[in-house]
Amino acid sequence: MSKYNLTIIKSIAVISENDDGWRKELNIVSWKNKMPKYDIRSYSPDYSKISKGITLTADEMRELKNILNSMEDF
Repeated sequence: MSKYNLTIIKSIAVISENDDGWRKELNIVSWKNKMPKYDIRSYSPDYSKISKGITLTADEMRELKNILNSMEDF
């Protein structure tokens, strides 16, 4: 992933996979060797391409978890 200056520190989960094999994943990543953050984005099957995504600090991830836990099923 050096093309993107991205290092996957820990793979946490695959959220979904489409018919082309792209997988939306939750990982802990380091961008440009900076502090690792939680990251949600899609990757091509060989990880040569990535989509736009979202990165969250540990505090932001905890807040998102609290929000999701408090939501009623929709």
